[in-house]
Amino acid sequence: MRDLRIVFMGTPEFAVTSLIKIIEAGYNVVGVITAPDRPAGRGRKLQQSDVKKYASQQDLKILQPTNLQSKDFQQQLQQLKPNVQVVVAFRMLPKSVWALPEYGTFNLHASLLPQYRGAAPINWSIINGDKTTGVSTFFIDEKIDTGAMILQRQLSVGENENVGVLHDRLMESGADLILKTLELIKSDKVKTTLQEENDHLKPAPKLTKENTKINWERPVAEIHNLIRGLNPYPAAWSILQNASEEYKVKIFEAEKILDLHELPAGTILLNDKKLKVAAPDGFLQIGEMQLPGKRKMAIHDLLNGFSFNSEAKML
Repeated sequence: MRDLRIVFMGTPEFAVTSLIKIIEAGYNVVGVITAPDRPAGRGRKLQQSDVKKYASQQDLKILQPTNLQSKDFQQQLQQLKPNVQVVVAFRMLPKSVWALPEYGTFNLHASLLPQYRGAAPINWSIINGDKTTGVSTFFIDEKIDTGAMILQRQLSVGENENVGVLHDRLMESGADLILKTLELIKSDKVKTTLQEENDHLKPAPKLTKENTKINWERPVAEIHNLIRGLNPYPAAWSILQNASEEYKVKIFEAEKILDLHELPAGTILLNDKKLKVAAPDGFLQIGEMQLPGKRKMAIHDLLNGFSFNSEAKML
C-alpha cells in the first residue's frame, strides 16, 4: 500500500465536505491550497474561504497564493512533498503544479463527464431539464475538465428539485467518490477511461446577466427549469413593468401550469393572493419573488405590501 501525502485544493463550501471526509478517514493531508482572503459585505472586511476556516480548525498547513505560477508558491508546494493532489472547486492549475505529485492530481467535477465541462455544471443540468446527473473524478491535464476519468457516480434529479438541494446531494456524493478514488490510488488499482468526444456534449458556461434572464416566450417547462436551476443563487430574473415603473425582480420558486390560452407572454394574472405569469403553453404560478432592495418573500406576503397595476406584466 502506498503512503499518501495529500495536498488538497479548494475554496467554497462544496469543497469542505470532501476535505472533512478525507481528514476523518485518517489520510495525511500535508497542506491545503485555497483562495486569498477577500473583502466582503458592507464593511468590506476580509473574509476567509470556507475551506480555510475548516483547515485552520484542524491546524493544517495553509497556502493562499494569488499567482499559481509564482516561484515562491511553487517552492512552498514542493517543500510539502505531496505525492497526490485533490482538487475540488478550485481554479485552473498550471502544468508545473498539477504534474508535480508522483501519483497525479485529480479533480472532482459535479457532472457525468464529458457532459457539462465548465463553471456551472449543477445549474445547467437542471436548466436543461436533465433527469440524471452525477459526479466524476479525473486526472487533470492541460485542458479544462478533459482528463482521463477515474470514477463516476450517477444521481437522479427530482422534477421540482432546485440547484441548492442538488448541490448538497452532489457535495456528499462527491466526497464519497473522492474517498473511493484515494483508496484506488493508495492500493495502486486505478484504471482510467478516456473521455469520449462527440457533437452532443452540453457545456456549463459561467452564469451571466444574459443567460439568467427569463424569456416569457419560452415554454412553461423551460422557464420552470431555469427558475429552479438558479435557486437559491444567482436567481432567475425578469423586468416587472408596473404602471410607469419598471423593476428588476428575482424569481426563486414557481409552479408550472399547462393550460391553453390566448394571453400575450408575460401577462400577469392576480387572483386570491396568487400571481400567475403567462407563457405560450400555460402559466408560471410564482411562489417566491424579490423586489429591488427587499428580501425575497412568499408571494402572498409580497402582495400584502405591493400593489400591481391592472396592466402589469413581465418583460
